[in-house]
Amino acid sequence: MASVNRVILIGNLGKDPEMRYLPSGEASATLALATTETWKDKQGAKQEKTDWHRVEFIGRVAEVCGEYLKKGSSVYVEGRISYDSWDDKSTGEKKYMTRIRGDRMQMMGTKPGGGSGGDASFDNGGESGGGGGGRAPAPARQAPSGAPAAKKPAKMDDFDDDIPF
Repeated sequence: MASVNRVILIGNLGKDPEMRYLPSGEASATLALATTETWKDKQGAKQEKTDWHRVEFIGRVAEVCGEYLKKGSSVYVEGRISYDSWDDKSTGEKKYMTRIRGDRMQMMGTKPGGGSGGDASFDNGGESGGGGGGRAPAPARQAPSGAPAAKKPAKMDDFDDDIPF
């Protein structure tokens, strides 16, 4: 029987992404993502519950997170849920951690600073079975010796925000 481990979250960052680099040199970004649910109780009073999610990205998507996301950023995330457990050496207690291993991220809403930002989507190229959507630009390749240098790829801020779609 087939199984599926897929998580989709839309929320806001509670703090700037935590950036680290693996021994292989790959970037790793950890996001604290808040999702909020609102409803009215039996008395008609508005109720609200916020859940916090630890989302981890590796590779190019992590680099994009570190460069463009800030506290308060609104993002769409796809990934898979992962549960870890270990024994705390100091107390002997069993510890648990739940995290989302992200493989796709889409920035939503407006750019910090007031500009109207278009959405941009990034994924890990299907490494973890991720779906379609936009892909992060490939790293620039160096031209061979004696050849003219290739033009660097445009950054997200280089695009005109007045595109009507």
